Amino acid sequence: MASPGPDKDYVDAVPFPDTVSLTPIGVVRSPYRQRYGTPRQATVTAGTLGERAQDATIELFEHVVPAQALSGLEGFGYIWVVAWFHLNKHWNPTVVPPRGPKVRRGVLATRAPHRPNQLGLSAVELVGVEGHVLRVRGIDLLDGTPVLDLKPYVPYADAFPDAPAGWLDTLDEAPDAPDRPTERRR
Repeated sequence: MASPGPDKDYVDAVPFPDTVSLTPIGVVRSPYRQRYGTPRQATVTAGTLGERAQDATIELFEHVVPAQALSGLEGFGYIWVVAWFHLNKHWNPTVVPPRGPKVRRGVLATRAPHRPNQLGLSAVELVGVEGHVLRVRGIDLLDGTPVLDLKPYVPYADAFPDAPAGWLDTLDEAPDAPDRPTERRR
């Protein structure tokens, strides 16, 4: 098969970056204003505010995101929200997850928010698009969380229902069971 043009060495054309700079494109407006009572996963709502998926909005900054960037988004049922955990200033290489036995696990084998980079990823139901405001349901992010990017959820590419889930597969509880009870920190 013929090449569409001359070969280009993209990999060596640019040096590997020492740092990465990101600009928020919007902000989450959710009913959650403190960590306690906020779902740790959008689908696990037992023990959270209202004990059900909550409605929220994502306000996109018009000076960053032009209106045409949202064209076609309204047809998707879910979107991925890439967010910045701005309240997390420190991280640990191991954490004790809120589910299963109290065993320390590598942070990269969990979805703990205290990560080497403060990136969050949430799949939320897209209820509507009204200008630069996205109405969503099932948010697990605090009010005021910076949004870095949005991507449509595409079932054929994003869902792997038979994929192994590591240590989570060894738990006796259902995947959407509530977290282990914790005492509220004051």
